[in-house]
Amino acid sequence: MRSFIQILSTPTADTPGTSIMLHFDDQRYLLGNIAEGSQRTALALDWKLVKTSNIFLTGKTEWKNIGGLLGMILTVAESLRAADEAAKENAKVAEEKKRKRAEAEAERLAAKAKKVKGNTNGAKGGAKPMGRHEQEQAESLRRKTQSKMPPDAQKAVEKTRLKIHGGPNLTHTLATARRFIFRKGMPVDVTEFNESILSTEEPTWSDDHIRVWAMPIKPQTSHTSRPSSPRKRSFDEYKDNATTQPSSDMSPSDADGLRRQIVGNMFDSNWSLDTLVEKKLADVRLPAKIFVRDPDSKQLKRYHGPLPGDANVEIPDLDVLVRKPWPASSFETLPPAIPSPIAMSYIVRCHDQRGKFRKDKALALGVQQGADFSLLSSGSEVTSKDGKTVKPEDVMDASTPGHGFAVVELPSAEYVESLASRPEWENQTAVTGLQAILWILGPGVVENKLLQEFMAKMKDLKHIVSSSEVCQNSIALDSAASAAIRLNQIDAERYPVPVHANTPAKPFERDAYRVDKGKISLIAARRGLSLDLHPNVRINEENITPLLDTAEVVESTPEDVLSLAREIRNDIASEQTQKELAKQDLPSPEAEIICLGTGSAQPSKYRNVSGTLLRVPGSGSYLLDAGENTLGQLKRIYNADELLEVLRDLKMIWISHLHADHHLGITSVIKAWYQAVHGDSPLDGTSTQDLEKGSLDTVVNALQVEKRLFVVSHTHMMKWLQEYSGVEDFGYSKLVPLSVRPAQLGDPLSTRLFLNNEHDLSLNLSSPAASAAMRTATGLTDLAACLVPHCYGAQAVSLTFPTGFKFSFSGDCRPSRAFAEIGQGTTVLLHEATFDDEMQGDAVAKNHSTTKEAIGVGLAMGARRILLTHFSQRYQNIPVMGDLKALDVRLEEEDEGQAEGQGDEVADVVVDAERDGAADEKNVKTATQDGTEAGPSRPQQNGEVASNIAFADEAPRWKRSRSSLRSAPSQTPILPTIPLRSSQDVKIGVAFDYMRVKVKDIMLLERFTPALTKLYSLQETEKDERKKRNKERMVQEEKERLKAREDRVLLEREMARRKREEVKGGNGSRRSGGDREKRDGGRERKGSGERERVQPVREGN
Repeated sequence: MRSFIQILSTPTADTPGTSIMLHFDDQRYLLGNIAEGSQRTALALDWKLVKTSNIFLTGKTEWKNIGGLLGMILTVAESLRAADEAAKENAKVAEEKKRKRAEAEAERLAAKAKKVKGNTNGAKGGAKPMGRHEQEQAESLRRKTQSKMPPDAQKAVEKTRLKIHGGPNLTHTLATARRFIFRKGMPVDVTEFNESILSTEEPTWSDDHIRVWAMPIKPQTSHTSRPSSPRKRSFDEYKDNATTQPSSDMSPSDADGLRRQIVGNMFDSNWSLDTLVEKKLADVRLPAKIFVRDPDSKQLKRYHGPLPGDANVEIPDLDVLVRKPWPASSFETLPPAIPSPIAMSYIVRCHDQRGKFRKDKALALGVQQGADFSLLSSGSEVTSKDGKTVKPEDVMDASTPGHGFAVVELPSAEYVESLASRPEWENQTAVTGLQAILWILGPGVVENKLLQEFMAKMKDLKHIVSSSEVCQNSIALDSAASAAIRLNQIDAERYPVPVHANTPAKPFERDAYRVDKGKISLIAARRGLSLDLHPNVRINEENITPLLDTAEVVESTPEDVLSLAREIRNDIASEQTQKELAKQDLPSPEAEIICLGTGSAQPSKYRNVSGTLLRVPGSGSYLLDAGENTLGQLKRIYNADELLEVLRDLKMIWISHLHADHHLGITSVIKAWYQAVHGDSPLDGTSTQDLEKGSLDTVVNALQVEKRLFVVSHTHMMKWLQEYSGVEDFGYSKLVPLSVRPAQLGDPLSTRLFLNNEHDLSLNLSSPAASAAMRTATGLTDLAACLVPHCYGAQAVSLTFPTGFKFSFSGDCRPSRAFAEIGQGTTVLLHEATFDDEMQGDAVAKNHSTTKEAIGVGLAMGARRILLTHFSQRYQNIPVMGDLKALDVRLEEEDEGQAEGQGDEVADVVVDAERDGAADEKNVKTATQDGTEAGPSRPQQNGEVASNIAFADEAPRWKRSRSSLRSAPSQTPILPTIPLRSSQDVKIGVAFDYMRVKVKDIMLLERFTPALTKLYSLQETEKDERKKRNKERMVQEEKERLKAREDRVLLEREMARRKREEVKGGNGSRRSGGDREKRDGGRERKGSGERERVQPVREGN
């Protein structure tokens, strides 16, 4: 069986880690890092993940190595589930064919039996009676036709388990995501290796294809130990009580058991949204949707009476129904973890190749042909005809040792000595057949003398090195980069060419990829580089991914587009346009908006997931959402020095909600800020834990003397960061994590910010000293937030600066009245526009907005400039923009009764609400049938547009089918329109990845729309033609394949016929060559409804 390893990714800004795949015909294995960006790279480069069921993670359990694991788990799991479903369907089809054949045969035998029974006189010529064998066969066929589930189909429906292997804290890391990752029917098994794993003859793990020896490696300077606790409580004290809080006094084994249970429930629970549990009203945990059963109609209805916690209100002794939270979310906190220095490496060996069975030897030893041959081939002894024992080695060639390789990750030079002293290198079972070592090395490790000496001892092996120093920071996402380059040709001021380098920082001598360094032959890793293991060992460079030819991309841009772009640029440079720019009278006109990700749900070839950087001169930089690989996007926009400046200037990160496509990149950004501001090790000062436990004066003093990063979001975001801080020191100690208590509708200035749910650090509502310290530390004069209709805890925000500049960001939501209220007087609105206007039904069903709805919100809040973002990935290039002259605006209210853990909080990176609605449909708000209207929420000011606002009353989710949600536009009355008046100074732009636009230049974005439209229309035409050519080519190839197959079948039949004739000739029935040739020439074959002459096969043909 052919096997080989292939490098999928090397360290770049797009793919920070090194990923490797081991291929067999029927199985795949992922090894190395699953860093941020892996999921996007897998989608863009079409990694073949469908047969992957094992992931072996190397290195330390740190976010830089496993930041893409959550998305990759779901990608692989979905692939496995799709493959299982396909296998199940194929098995059913095959079994149905077998059943029909069995039925036909059973009918034939039954007819024969009936005929025999009717032949009572036994006359000559009657049918021969059925023998015992035929009767048993008929009964077997009858049973087969009655089987309910074919065995193959039963095997196909068995769940394929995804198995993940790695170092300590891996299970803990996955469990921290329990509040926003929840999928059913995708079981995940996690195996952690600790320092107690030592070499033995037996592998650490094995299956039918490979044997794996895990090597946990510790640095020489590590002294980390797990703290002891005076009392250890049992896991049983926690598992049956969802409200009990795990703590540090759990025993390590019970803590690990709890984490495994949580991870199991995250991916493979039997939880159902429709499950309601009964409890007393006083025992309900808020927020929650509470139902009661009408005593007369017995129908469920929403409860709207007094709630637990209401002041001075008596809570009735009432039995109510609430949805049961999914099991993983039942645990508020995890047992604490401590960072582990262990870095994982592996030796992987294929199983030995069995020698060839020698039939002649077996016959010579008197072995009876048949079953005894099979027994010998499988390794069993047999007895010959003369009673002698024959062993497998007597009749089989010697086995060939299975070839293998090692994947070794060394984060720093401190790990080299521990690696060199590992006993696995002396274990002949592990190292026999070893062909190569793939090295994943940290900065400077490749130059380590001890490592080079170790390599020299294994000079016969192939050494493939992957590190940021020897691998170039080349473009890994060709489609996204090509799109950015073409946009740069149209408007270079706002669309930069992605920062990249096609030469390594420290190339090997004489050749960038291969060189003899003393006695060591080193090969620099490149995407697509392969090492063939079986049948022959060799380095294979045939599939190396070529570097993106940027010059070719530039030359391929149509001249018509470039000519149109030149005309637009000339028009912008004209005196008239410059006067228009000068008289805009915008606050902070030099403030810049940098679009890091403008897609929704999951990353695509062209758009990354959500992330926007706002830079305001004199105040600072602010990151609004941070989807996976936000840091990589920053590295493509800024060079190293510029990025360092941006990070040092970063004041705040705002996370709108806990859907994973909006925040999985935050950890890397925080760590980069931490290293840029505080260095590799924390400075003396007040930690975040000290702030949370200290007084308000302690907090105020820390804000005045230390540079800290504010993270503002829902309280669950703070809990996730706090729980993960036990895995690694990513900078949590220098954060100010603030939970938001959003403004109430009708009171837009009521937003409050809390540290540890205790210290009020609101910019204007806290104590004078705290508010002043917050305004100075954040660079803001106000921060207003509100709940919006999307999922549990989803919020929109408006940031106000000392210059009067106001920036509002929607996150994901339906058009929101509360957002329009807090955003009054906004300078720039950044609003999601997931769907075009023709898909309003989808927008309603999935709690997103259309382009017109997004613009309508901007008009309702009087925004001066509007940027649209968060487009469905179905819009590969530019989103569909409808007629914006008149807008139908329906502003909705967020239902504050949505409970956590009831489905709406679920978000995953692969199957987002946009794709299947699994998460967001459950929180849909719909307009009433009568189209209830309300007047303007406040008096009009400054000539703003008047709007009639309709509030969306909630219909119970269980009463509305998905089809009715999709048809919502046709069932809902159209509300009065908001005209886009020329007197209102509104400019609208569309966001693209890598776009950098200043506030004063937003008005120029729409000027380039004709050039962009022409570019993408020509590309679509070219794409259609390319698809047509590919289809024609595939059809032709299929015809040629079928023709070759038909010719092969004819040849095989002819050769079989010739062989039969030769056998007959050997038995005395030989004919003359001329007679035989004459007969062969006249033979005809019937097939496919027509007669075809088969020409004789002559010698020499």
